[in-house]
Amino acid sequence: MIIESISAITIATHDMARAVAFYRTLGFDDVPYGDTDAPFTTFRIGAGYLNLIAVPENKQWNWWGRIIFHVSDVDAVYAKALAAGFIPSTTPRDAEWGERYFHLSDPDGHELSFARPLGKTS
Repeated sequence: MIIESISAITIATHDMARAVAFYRTLGFDDVPYGDTDAPFTTFRIGAGYLNLIAVPENKQWNWWGRIIFHVSDVDAVYAKALAAGFIPSTTPRDAEWGERYFHLSDPDGHELSFARPLGKTS
């Protein structure tokens, strides 16, 4: 048996409208289920999904890890984030492991990385 892929990841939010607006601003446009007023929202990302689930304010979390999204243009996503007033924790850079990337936390504190393998043009 071989584990072949990740189908979806689900992260929590205290404010669905704010979270959906944040992800849409960054280009997450395909929403097959839910929306700003739903308790559960799904964004389609290639063959996989990013799910948001609304949880009460009394549910808290600490740093849990990072979601890495491969994108066609790291610098364009970074520029879009800056234009929206978001404050990434890093600037785009070429890493020794062979990716260009930057980090940004969503409004609920979930760390996101937007990356592109170096040398890949499409």
